[in-house]
Amino acid sequence: MAEQWIQTISQKALLALLYEVSASPKPGLVDRFNQGAHQDMDFFTFMASSAALSNYFNDCVTEGIKFSGKDPKQLFQALRSIGIKAEKAMFAATNNVNTHKGLIFSLGIICAAASCCMMESQNKIIDTEKICTKVSKMTQGLCLKELTLLKKTVNLTYGEKLYVNYGLKGIRGEVENGFPTVRNYSLPVLKKLKSLSNISINDIYVQTLFHLMAVNEDTNIVARHNLETLERVHLYAQRVLDAGGMLTQEGVQMIDKLDKEFIRRNISPGGSADLLAVTIMFDLLS
Repeated sequence: MAEQWIQTISQKALLALLYEVSASPKPGLVDRFNQGAHQDMDFFTFMASSAALSNYFNDCVTEGIKFSGKDPKQLFQALRSIGIKAEKAMFAATNNVNTHKGLIFSLGIICAAASCCMMESQNKIIDTEKICTKVSKMTQGLCLKELTLLKKTVNLTYGEKLYVNYGLKGIRGEVENGFPTVRNYSLPVLKKLKSLSNISINDIYVQTLFHLMAVNEDTNIVARHNLETLERVHLYAQRVLDAGGMLTQEGVQMIDKLDKEFIRRNISPGGSADLLAVTIMFDLLS
């Protein structure tokens, strides 16, 4: 039974990576149509990166099974060395391009939490709330330790700089709080869209992305630009949704124009793209 869980959960994580990058068009992001606002990566770079991470997800699921019934924080610590190896595998596959560093972190934790929850409940049905509660327990105190009590003032990572300059906790805050943006916004939207009969899975994912872009504190945008640009992206995304997004011709035309604009202005909502993959992962698990 454990081997079946390993295969099921890890395959869904890999699918989440592939579905996210395949959804098109995504303004400023790599997709099947173009490179977005990126010069160093394209659709095939993401394919290579995804393939390189398949064993990583297996390892995370295995750790979740191993740590069932134990302190969740110990499980999180066990994932760190595995994650470092996964990053090395990603960089080797992409010629040192960062395609999936954020998702190595978030999807790896979800894989471990999901398998741990399944072992503890002996239930094949995975409940999103239970997984998110487990994720939160695994990472409790993460932001306090790595951001709030930040002692160094030089050689800061992008995430650390954004916290120091703007108070943004990024993916750390999202994970420690059990992915509230996904649970409260994008996952309900995705499930509602799936109940419609006249929309493709591609369009469902693109539409879900815009719901994320309208609310997410996307640190990738702020790192490239500033808070004002993030606020404008929120506004642009909401305007697209008000016009119907992928559900109307007007919305589709707006998305096409926005893609060109984001590429021209070097805007990439990469944080929202990562949360789209997380949303897809939870939907696949359920």
